Amino acid sequence: MSRRGQVGNIVISGRWYVVRFWRYPAGQSRVHASEKICPVNPAAPGYLPKGERRRRATEIVEASGVNDAQVFVESTNLVTFGEQARWFMNHSKTRKRNPVKAATIQAWQNTLNKWLIPSLGEMPLASVSNGTVKPFVQKMSDAKLSAKSILNYFGLVKLIVASAVDKEGEEMFPRKWNHDFLDLPMVSRQHQPSFDPETMNWIVKQAGGQDRVLYALLAGTGLRVGEALGLEIKHLSKDRRAVTVEQSCWEGQLQTPKTRNAYRQVDLTPKLAGLLESFVNGRQAGLLFANRAGKPLSQTNVARRSLHPILAELGKPKAGFHAMRRFRATWLRKQRAPEDLIKFWLGHAKQSVTDEYSQLHRDVEFRREVAVKVGLGFEIPTDGVGSMIPTVPRILGEQTASIAA
Repeated sequence: MSRRGQVGNIVISGRWYVVRFWRYPAGQSRVHASEKICPVNPAAPGYLPKGERRRRATEIVEASGVNDAQVFVESTNLVTFGEQARWFMNHSKTRKRNPVKAATIQAWQNTLNKWLIPSLGEMPLASVSNGTVKPFVQKMSDAKLSAKSILNYFGLVKLIVASAVDKEGEEMFPRKWNHDFLDLPMVSRQHQPSFDPETMNWIVKQAGGQDRVLYALLAGTGLRVGEALGLEIKHLSKDRRAVTVEQSCWEGQLQTPKTRNAYRQVDLTPKLAGLLESFVNGRQAGLLFANRAGKPLSQTNVARRSLHPILAELGKPKAGFHAMRRFRATWLRKQRAPEDLIKFWLGHAKQSVTDEYSQLHRDVEFRREVAVKVGLGFEIPTDGVGSMIPTVPRILGEQTASIAA
């Protein structure tokens, strides 16, 4: 779809890559159309790599005329919610303005597969409104989904409907969504686990190997776990008093940070800097945290094998690494750290004109003074440093290739 029109779906048919799309013959129901793009065999003449196949498919669809203004107007009411959802997902990944992160795309796709497509997929997009979505909201409520999940899934419905725009970029199906009519639940007392200083002391003390350094770094800086697992030695300052966040790790792949504000430098206390210095132990390159093969750690495995058993020993419920981020935010406020620095260190967005005016985050010496003053809020054991040094990656390029791409 050009902006709102079709882009086509690339599939393999026999020995060819083909693009499939809808045609709308005058006075007839829509029909599937299929056109060859290139051979599947990379050695065959005319073979095109993935990016070129996508561009060629778009050219074929546009040349077919199915996105012309007249056809576009006539076919608008025939586009289903499922078709628009597929276009929306592809556009969200490939658009130049704020492309959506892989983790969000996966969460959206899971939501589409399990909830939205089975309930709304065959419905004409023009018919998706308060009246037709209300039964879907009731279905989610009957399934005992949390209020937050219901609101998130409904939010995806709104995004998909709003993504249908005309040639001028105007919404084709503007909606005034009525939350009272839909009986959407209110989010209250959302589960947001955090750790107190006593629990954090126990976690760091009981952790073994590099897990201890990881937990101390997360609780002592407020880094997101993906940001910590994406750190390389080059991201540490020479005196280890600061870490620079410019990439993140998700499912073993390095990628750009979550938001523009996530690009930042986080200052460390001298004790935490000393722990990192011992942990680095002269390494000059590679990931800060890595498995025996030199690959990024899996946060799921670390939680399952280390964090959750430690919490079970303490008699605490399971919690994720974000609880350490909340611990840091809480500790910084209890120590009356400047709000400007709290937002900067945590990678949160500025929220007022005054926030934009303030340049406090540029004063490195002041930042370091505050970091020393507020401290960590937990103790760092000094034993067992030698056992924490991971295997040095043999080929750094294998780890960084994905971020360069």
